[in-house]
This record gives sequence, structure tokens and C-alpha cells, in this order.
Amino acid sequence: MASKQGIAKAIIDRVEQSETIDYSLWRIGLTHDHTERWEEWGKPEHWKYWQANSLNDAQEVEAFFIHEKKMQGGTGGDLSSYKTVFVYIF
Repeated sequence: MASKQGIAKAIIDRVEQSETIDYSLWRIGLTHDHTERWEEWGKPEHWKYWQANSLNDAQEVEAFFIHEKKMQGGTGGDLSSYKTVFVYIF
């Protein structure tokens, strides 16, 4: 599991190591099943995910990148705080 600070740093590192440093070209989301979500999105090549310490941490990371960095995504969803939560980007 990773802290919200650790996940945020890893996302920043990933985006800033890409050919074009433009957060708006990336999508962020949350899921309980990263493999299923990867398949639902058509198995994107640049898929990356992290297991969050909590649903609240994951939601804070997602909201930061959507509102502050202008990544694509939405902050809705029906997730349980009793299950493992993953933050993903592509």
C-alpha cells in the first residue's frame, strides 16, 4: 500500500517523464479491481496503478489531479471503504 503523498509523487514522476508533460492528456480514476478496469478501458499501454492506504486517501489524490492538475476523470463512483482501493492513470 502507498500513502497519498507517495501515490501523488509517483504520478507526478510518471507524467513528467513522458514525452509530453501535459496532465490534461492523462486520465485518473479509482477502482477496487485494477485488472477489470484496465480491460474495460481497452488495455491502455501506459496504464499504471497504486494500492492506496484508504478510500479517503485515494479520493484526495484523485481530486487533486483532476482539479489542480486538470487530469481527465471524475470524482464520482460507488466505492466501499471496506475494500482495497487502487488509484490508476493512463
